[in-house]
Amino acid sequence: MNLNTYKYFNEVVASGSIRRAADRLHVAPSAISRQIALLEHSLGVMLLERTNTGIRLTPAGMMLERFTRKMVRDLDRIHESIKNLKGLREGEVKIWVIEAVVQAILPRIVTEFNENYPAIQFSIYSESSDRTIEAIMRDEIDIGIVFNMGERPGIEVIKRCAAPIQCLVSPKHPLADHDSLTLEDICAWPIALPVSSFGLRQTFDKNIRNLHLNPQSIVNTNNLELTKAMAMAGRTLTIGPEQIATKEIQQNLLRAIPIENEAMQSATIEICVHRDRSLSFAAHQFLKHICKEIG
Repeated sequence: MNLNTYKYFNEVVASGSIRRAADRLHVAPSAISRQIALLEHSLGVMLLERTNTGIRLTPAGMMLERFTRKMVRDLDRIHESIKNLKGLREGEVKIWVIEAVVQAILPRIVTEFNENYPAIQFSIYSESSDRTIEAIMRDEIDIGIVFNMGERPGIEVIKRCAAPIQCLVSPKHPLADHDSLTLEDICAWPIALPVSSFGLRQTFDKNIRNLHLNPQSIVNTNNLELTKAMAMAGRTLTIGPEQIATKEIQQNLLRAIPIENEAMQSATIEICVHRDRSLSFAAHQFLKHICKEIG
């Protein structure tokens, strides 16, 4: 069986659909469908079930994906290493990051890196901290940038940067002129929060539980743009590191007010990799660059 067949299969699993996999691999969807059909025929089992929303792995598909995932990633790394020996400096860096880094930091850093390594491409996704850590452990990505993760088995934190969690409010809000706020102050007002898979939310929830507080959460979302928009509307608060609202603060659409809580003040953004896996040349060079530029 052609090794590309396993690469196609793994890309379909990672992207969740044949069409998205085809776009990422720059091949026709029919070519991927044909290769997967041949793979299923050779193994004598169905690997994928087509649904209205994409694909779902069968038990056999789950087993094959688990055993071929590392093989496909290792082959990609070998190809990149051989190209690097020839001085081509090609490759792809796969990164999952929190929204704060996507909008406020990453565009400048990627642009600067591209000036020195124009042949290196990037695959960048905005994801929650929990999903990003899972992707590192599954060897789906090279680098993860997460929020306030702490220590996790198998994960190496290359760099930590201070990112205190603050209360973000409209200048029109009654709390806008306060120099600082307590968690009790915050929980007394309607608040828009990220969902529980976000490290930001996990830190907030842990601390309000310790204080036996019940916030008036009116919105729970996986989109930090929505939480900021709710705060800018005037009546609702939100929380987050100042990095997620740099533009809005500069435009006087939001104000960042420190929270009187040690855990909220000591929150960090972390740059992570898998502890036991070697990075490709491209990923290693970008990791050095981003660690130099962030913080």
